[in-house]
Amino acid sequence: MVFLTLPLAGLLVRAPWSTLAERLGEPQVLEALRLSLVTATVATLVCLLLGVPLAWLLARVAFPGRRLVRALVTVPLVLPPVVGGVALLLVLGRRGLVGQWLDTTFGVTLPFTTAGVVVAETFVAMPFLVISVEGALRAADLRFEEAAATLGASRWTIFRRVTLPLIAPGVVAGAVLCWARALGEFGATITFAGNFPGRTQTMPLAVYLALETKPEAAIVLSLVLLAVSVIILASLRDRWVSGP
Repeated sequence: MVFLTLPLAGLLVRAPWSTLAERLGEPQVLEALRLSLVTATVATLVCLLLGVPLAWLLARVAFPGRRLVRALVTVPLVLPPVVGGVALLLVLGRRGLVGQWLDTTFGVTLPFTTAGVVVAETFVAMPFLVISVEGALRAADLRFEEAAATLGASRWTIFRRVTLPLIAPGVVAGAVLCWARALGEFGATITFAGNFPGRTQTMPLAVYLALETKPEAAIVLSLVLLAVSVIILASLRDRWVSGP
């Protein structure tokens, strides 16, 4: 416990509390905070759009290769983020497998843009949502859906009116974890999107840069990320950390 909590205590002890409000109001801090909140929120929405149907597929449909698909979904959890950034660059870069086509056909370039930050955050954060929603779907009572089907409800109506309300806590928990992971993403972001202030420099990247020139600013940004982590942990304590 000392090993786990002492670094956090050191961060709190060395924080410039007397000038905290002033440093939080600095333009570069506000810009990094704004960009992080926007990109993490957009990435979470993309994860919801793509991850909920994928979780439903894994939980409710038996198809050949389902175990392989589930394993591939969890790969970003164990893959080093920098490797994920390199992989995204090789696929979606200007000379990548898909990125070259996007560039020549639509004039769309993702690397080193704000959209690239969203893509990188979505890649590393989506597994948290899929795992959470799939677990909620497996725990949901199928009898409610079967009853709705016998009453003539369509599959879409059942999903919207019965399934989603049943798994709503799991979806919310997964979305919150997904958002937190996207907010703290560093390796894939700096590799795929770069570190350009106002465009791709999120809070973790700003911490890394400020640590070399303005250590106190790095501490302030770290405190913001720490506060977000504590708030999320407290909001999900009944689901993730409560014991018998």
